[in-house]
Amino acid sequence: MNEEQASKAHISDILKTKFCGLSLNSPIVLLSGCVGFGEEYTRIDGFSNADVGAICLKGTTLEPRLGNAPHRVTETPSGMINAIGLQNPGTDVVINDIMPNLDKTETRFIINISGSSVEEYGEITKRFDDTDIDAIEINISCPNVKEGGVAFGNDPDMSYRVVDICRKNTTKPIITKLSPNQTDIAFSAQRCIDAGTDGLAVINTLMGMAIDTKTKKPIIGNNQGGLSGPAIKPIALLKVHQVYQVSKHHNVPIIGQGGIMTANDAIEFIIAGASTVGIGTALFYNPLICHKINEGIAQYLIDNKLDNIDKLIGTLEVNTFNSPCNPK
Repeated sequence: MNEEQASKAHISDILKTKFCGLSLNSPIVLLSGCVGFGEEYTRIDGFSNADVGAICLKGTTLEPRLGNAPHRVTETPSGMINAIGLQNPGTDVVINDIMPNLDKTETRFIINISGSSVEEYGEITKRFDDTDIDAIEINISCPNVKEGGVAFGNDPDMSYRVVDICRKNTTKPIITKLSPNQTDIAFSAQRCIDAGTDGLAVINTLMGMAIDTKTKKPIIGNNQGGLSGPAIKPIALLKVHQVYQVSKHHNVPIIGQGGIMTANDAIEFIIAGASTVGIGTALFYNPLICHKINEGIAQYLIDNKLDNIDKLIGTLEVNTFNSPCNPK
């Protein structure tokens, strides 16, 4: 083995980690909705699924969905708004036609599920429990049709009910994707942990709008959509830090996500408390970004004499000071 090969092997080893009991090649997780059903970016020369630890497949519902009317995506300053509307072929097609074609020797695959009722979440989970999918990510930002359209993720008790029914229908690792569009994300995280989630994804997109000044109408056909990209990174970092204050006491790991574009961004999330980092919108700017982020994380660990990212997780040292309004 020459020096270059040895260096690559060392980088490969130092990036290996575990998440919810799964062994991962890298702390990078490709986010649901950004990579289709795991095959879209493999068409690009130089891209490899083996460069990432896991891939979250496109959001899947029990029955097929056509999604929202266009426009579904628009670029905004330092970000993007999307309102795809969960277009997907339905659970049975994903299980029978899509999953058998996934190369499971390269990386781990996580199915992202969505429902319009608690019962639908349970049924989808039950069906995927009988497959070789590695884990199940629950998107609780969906509207609860039976309760007038309030998002499950904005009500901690409803979040508990969704996680609870999923937990009862699978032995696979469950990851709950938390919405930032709620009053107390840490309390919601605690309720999801109480219900049996194995991991947390922090955060989902923020709700936003873009307006066409010529037509005086929203650009997005759905009027509003999820804002992602660098614009939400400071919010996402804070939410990861807040959730980690709860999750660390239960050894529940976090996928930190929201505007990660560089290795330094990823390292910030790990310091804040994330065990892995989600890459999504960055792929639209540079489909080959993961390799560069991997190298940057590895170099940071080497420079700081760390064997792996475990010793970096949650090492944030918050500032302490004496305020004139709050003297000791």
